[in-house]
Amino acid sequence: MIKNFVEELKWRGMLAQIMPGTEELLQKEMVTAYLGTDPTADSLHIGHLCGIMMLRHLQHCGHKPIILVGGATGMIGDPSGKSQERNLLDSTTLYHNQECIKAQVAKFLDFESKAENAAEMVNNYDWMKDFSFLDFARTVGKHITVNYMMAKDSVQKRLNGEARDGLSFTEFTYQLLQGYDFLHLYKSKGCQLQLGGNDQWGNMTTGTELIRRTLGNESEAFALTCPLITKSDGKKFGKTESGNIWLDPKRTTPYAFYQFWLNVSDDDAERYIKIFTSLEKEVVDSLIIEHKQDPGRRILQRRLAEEVTIMVHSQADLDMAIEASNILFGKATKESLLKLDEQTLLDVFEGVPHFELSKDVLGQPAIEIFTREDAQIFPSKGEMRKMVQGGGVSLNKEKLETFDRIISVEDLIDRKYLLVQRGKKNYYLITMR
Repeated sequence: MIKNFVEELKWRGMLAQIMPGTEELLQKEMVTAYLGTDPTADSLHIGHLCGIMMLRHLQHCGHKPIILVGGATGMIGDPSGKSQERNLLDSTTLYHNQECIKAQVAKFLDFESKAENAAEMVNNYDWMKDFSFLDFARTVGKHITVNYMMAKDSVQKRLNGEARDGLSFTEFTYQLLQGYDFLHLYKSKGCQLQLGGNDQWGNMTTGTELIRRTLGNESEAFALTCPLITKSDGKKFGKTESGNIWLDPKRTTPYAFYQFWLNVSDDDAERYIKIFTSLEKEVVDSLIIEHKQDPGRRILQRRLAEEVTIMVHSQADLDMAIEASNILFGKATKESLLKLDEQTLLDVFEGVPHFELSKDVLGQPAIEIFTREDAQIFPSKGEMRKMVQGGGVSLNKEKLETFDRIISVEDLIDRKYLLVQRGKKNYYLITMR
C-alpha cells in the first residue's frame, strides 16, 4: 500500500490546486513527477525549499521525483510574478550552477538508490539547445492557440500594466517552453505529473493541454501546486533585510541560517514545522500542544531550526550554530569563540557596536584603547578602572584582570578582532586594520 501523497500534503498545508484524477493516479501506481527550478545562481535559497520538500515527500510516498534545472527557460524569464527578464547565462556557468544545485538537493532526495523511484536531475537545455525555431513552431506552436495563452492570469497581469515594459514575445512563449518540457518528460520518462508553486498553475496546465493535443485524449497528464509561502504578516517568506537566506554555507552561514528559523513567530513556526521538516503528524501535533503550554520556551522554533539546519547542513553545523548562539546568551569560553570562522563571528556580533582602529594602537594598555574617542567602550578611565576591579570586563571571553594590561597582536581573533564585554550584556567588536 503506497502512502497517500495528497493526504500528506494536505495536513502539512502544502496543497493549493490539484487537477481532477491526480489523487486516484497516485494511489493506483508509482508515478513519476517533476518540479522545475532555475539555475540562475549556484545555490538555492529557502524560497525553493517548499518545492524541494514536495519532491522529498513524493519519494517517501513511493513515487519517483525528477528535478528539472531550467537551463533553457532560466535564460528567458517567466512572466508569473516577475517583472524583469533574466540574464542569459553561458553554458559553463549553467552547468556549474546545475552541479551545485544537485549537491544541495541530494541532501533531500535519494539519487543513488537502486530502487525504481530513485531521484533524477535533468536540464531542459539538453533538449532545447538544438531545437530550431521552425521546428518549435511546427511541433509545439501549432497545438496551442494565442487565445488560450492570453487567458492565463500571469499573462493578463503583465498586459494590464503591472509591469512598465509590458510583456515581451520571449516571455510570452515561456508557457510553451515549459509545456514542451512536460511533453518531453512524458514521452521520454513516462512523467505524468508536474509539481510547482501556485504561481505556476497556468504554465503547468498548458503542459497538460499540450500533451493531450499532441498525443491524443487518452494521454493523461496532471498538475499539483503548493501555496506560495508567506510570513504571518503577509510579507514574502525567506527574505530578510540582508537579502535571501541561502542553502550554501558560504552565502549564509549555518549560524545565520539557524537563527532565521529560531526567530520566526509562533504562528509561522506552527506552519513551517509542517512544511519544512519530515516529522510525522503525531510528533508535530504533540510539539504544538507542548509549545502552547509555555510559548516562552520556543519549543516549536527550536525543533524547526534544528531539523532544517541538520537537513540542509549537518549535525556538526547545528552544534556549531548552537554554540555560537550561546556566545551571546550563555557562558561561552574563549575556546568556543576561537572556533568560529570569520563570517560566523561577524554574524553573531552583527548588532553590537563596532569600531575600527589601526593596528598601531597595539602595545598600549587596555585602558588607553578602550576609552579612546573613536572606540569609546567606557565613558571615562575612572569608570573602566571601577568595572575591571569589580570583575565586570572581559576581553575575548576571558576576564580582564587589570585595566592596564597591554593589548598585543596575540590577543587578536583571526588576526584582526577584539571582543570586549562590559557587564553581562554589552558587547563591542573592534576591528584592527
